[in-house]
Amino acid sequence: MRPMPLRRRALLRAAGFGVAFTVPVAVLAYLVRAQVHAVVAFDQRVIQAATEYTREHPALNQALLVWQEVFQAKWVNLAATLVCVWVWRRHGLTTRALWAFLTIMAAWIIQLAAKGLVQRARPVVEDAVAHAPGSSFPSGHATNTAAVALTLTLLVWPLLGRRGRVVVPLVAATCTILTAVDRVMLGVHYPSDVVAGIALGTALAGASYLGYSGWSATPSDQEKSDAHLPAPL
Repeated sequence: MRPMPLRRRALLRAAGFGVAFTVPVAVLAYLVRAQVHAVVAFDQRVIQAATEYTREHPALNQALLVWQEVFQAKWVNLAATLVCVWVWRRHGLTTRALWAFLTIMAAWIIQLAAKGLVQRARPVVEDAVAHAPGSSFPSGHATNTAAVALTLTLLVWPLLGRRGRVVVPLVAATCTILTAVDRVMLGVHYPSDVVAGIALGTALAGASYLGYSGWSATPSDQEKSDAHLPAPL
């Protein structure tokens, strides 16, 4: 077990990271709830331009709809759970795999709570190319994908070679960005929704990792992890 001063520092780092990313989310939430003209006007202009472009390109429209389906939380979280099980059973990183699974589930629940708190209506688009139920802020797809992408990257980091430490973060970031773009291009989320979603997902996964890495791990996990993991974010 690590001494308490190190644990306190880990929790302070986790809190600091979480605050740094959630403050912008809170500010955006306030701005959209208050219907601040600059934000609303920008969101509307982007949605209008994005959906017009999508309608003009049927192949793109179809690809966006497929991406929307594949990156639903139920499929992304199922795939992430299988990765957690693989890391646990194949590589013996028990507490690390449990941390990742719990972080992903917690992020999913928290984004649902955030949606219920802000209760922003979905974009209203003439001749809409797609429809989605529920509230708009933050984007659930963007939040969940960002949280899962960062969590899984940190989960498998000790198992990666030099090339993997380039490829895996690149793939994770690309999936997150494309998911955010998908939501706007389909007209089911405003740009501010997806920006908030990425920030919230990153905050939850990053803060959780910083707290976990400094708080608790089994000796076997720690021996395998410490030699490979980079310094805390």
